[in-house]
Amino acid sequence: MSETPILDSISEPEALKALDATELKQLADEIRRTLVETVSETGGHLAPNLGVVELTLGLHRALDCPRDKIVWDVGHQAYVHKLVTGRRSGFDTLRTYGGVCGFPKRSESPYDVHDAGHASNSISVALGLATARDLAGTDEAIVAVIGDGSLTGGMAFEALNNAGHLGTRLIILLNDNEMSIAPNVGALSSYLARVRLDRRYRRLRDDVESALGKTKLGAAMVAAGEAAKESVKQLIVPGMIFEELGMKYVGPIDGHDVAQVQNAVVWAKSNDGPVLIHAVTRKGMGYVHAEDRPDAFHGISPFSVETGKVNGSGTRPLSYTETFGRALVAEGEADERIVAITAAMPAGTGLSHFAERFPERFFDVGIAEQHAVGFAAGLAHGGRVPVVAIYSTFLQRAYDQVIMDAALQNLHIVFCIDRAGLVGEDGPTHHGVFDLSYLRAVPNLMLMAPADEAELVNMLHTALLADGPVAIRYPRGTGRGVALPAEPIVLEAGRAEVRREGSEVAILAVGRMVEVAETAAAMLSSEGVECRVVNMRWVKPMDLEEVSRATDTSLIVTIEENTGLGGFGAGVLEALADLGADVPVLRLSISDCFVTHGSMDRLLADVGLTPESVTAAVLGRVRDIRADSERSDGRAPTRRRAR
Repeated sequence: MSETPILDSISEPEALKALDATELKQLADEIRRTLVETVSETGGHLAPNLGVVELTLGLHRALDCPRDKIVWDVGHQAYVHKLVTGRRSGFDTLRTYGGVCGFPKRSESPYDVHDAGHASNSISVALGLATARDLAGTDEAIVAVIGDGSLTGGMAFEALNNAGHLGTRLIILLNDNEMSIAPNVGALSSYLARVRLDRRYRRLRDDVESALGKTKLGAAMVAAGEAAKESVKQLIVPGMIFEELGMKYVGPIDGHDVAQVQNAVVWAKSNDGPVLIHAVTRKGMGYVHAEDRPDAFHGISPFSVETGKVNGSGTRPLSYTETFGRALVAEGEADERIVAITAAMPAGTGLSHFAERFPERFFDVGIAEQHAVGFAAGLAHGGRVPVVAIYSTFLQRAYDQVIMDAALQNLHIVFCIDRAGLVGEDGPTHHGVFDLSYLRAVPNLMLMAPADEAELVNMLHTALLADGPVAIRYPRGTGRGVALPAEPIVLEAGRAEVRREGSEVAILAVGRMVEVAETAAAMLSSEGVECRVVNMRWVKPMDLEEVSRATDTSLIVTIEENTGLGGFGAGVLEALADLGADVPVLRLSISDCFVTHGSMDRLLADVGLTPESVTAAVLGRVRDIRADSERSDGRAPTRRRAR
């Protein structure tokens, strides 16, 4: 083996084609070391990338990128792709502000074809690219790389159905590692497992055609017609589910064998229609801690390479996710009607606790958010109280079901929306900054946001005892360290909580921004500006009495960790219009843009949602109002107050 490092010399994937088998093995080892060392410092998706090292090398050796195009599903497994497409020198900036993005990003490289972040869309996008190619009369190869977890999503099957119907040249590389984030569930997973584990399948496919022709029974079937022969193949040949959808099936192949992957892709390129290559890999391959705990190392914070333990994982306040998970178990003890549903993320949503305590009342439906909500509707019809725990960014995928299957029916379903607001290093595909806007518009739906983890416990209790659909949105990360209630209480619907009194400015805040508002109010007090701080709690129904009281001040400030379009601040403006009030309003929110990736502190500063930013914005507006008042001969400008 060469002692000269290879990875640092790879500036484009074309260079991979000159390497021999020994050099490819060395390169794979170097890539794995780089992945472990980098992610241990920056955090990120380690296990998925360790599992696709050879698969990525084989794929690029078979293709001519960027002319040929790769569409990565989710994109959390594209670090290796980034390393061999010119981003090695900046890879240590992975997921940091202004650095290499943790997902494919078109503005970052011509080798990144489609910005990714959500599951199950790669086949659709790739099929569109292939169809555009056909219309243009060119001949580049189009490849969709999709995991077996993402294949559980309905959109993937819609695309497979359409691909088989169109019959155009398309390569689908199925990366089968038996997992998405948690171990996969469902009938498709079981089917792939049968194909994967039976070694006979590796040779059966090549032998079945000739075998049928060599036996009397087979010859009779052939003579009787193709339909009879195909029915026998369907019973015994792997991959027939894909063949029946109109595509050729290759596999299963060893996804950790560069040559096998390369040869399969080269063969697929020579076919006229769609081809699915089934590659078997191991998530976390090459790093013992990730192999032993692939779910923990799917997406991980900075950690010790030697021990695999997350840095700073000692005593700290409970996260909102952990608080929710524990509280739901307590609620489940008291009410056997409660059932819990997740879309392939039992640990990420905190539902693993409920799953362990009440396995018969816990349901992981796979990466299928639309189905999760529809399934919950059926459970609610059947007298159960479904709790659907989904990240904010992923609930967007089930918006129609929230409206049609839950709210229109006025069913008692509790939506627990994790990762609401900014989420830091995962960036724009994962920031949950639209939920207040898209949920506030839904009739029958009540919407809450806790200011701390104790309030989350009370809100969950309130939601479980309510009528109709209820949503609770809460952020990623640790809470404020407040004591949790020994016994949860029911919060009055549409009733806010005053956290601080003040006469000049009224700050109305929701969720994590309540703490920001309190800190800013203390800073403003030292500047001679006294602020009333209200934890609004309910975005819908809104506390109109508190909004009306706020009109007695010279300035109303709304603060939300959500887009300013149609969110909480917009709701306050609507309420003021209905009240007939004419009061200056300063809305602090996330502007109409996609926020980049980076540390939470940096991102909150960028969008103006730190105590310092809020203080500066309020102080500037107050000074303008005071100056206007002085110009009016010392008399306050005439304003219509709320009636």
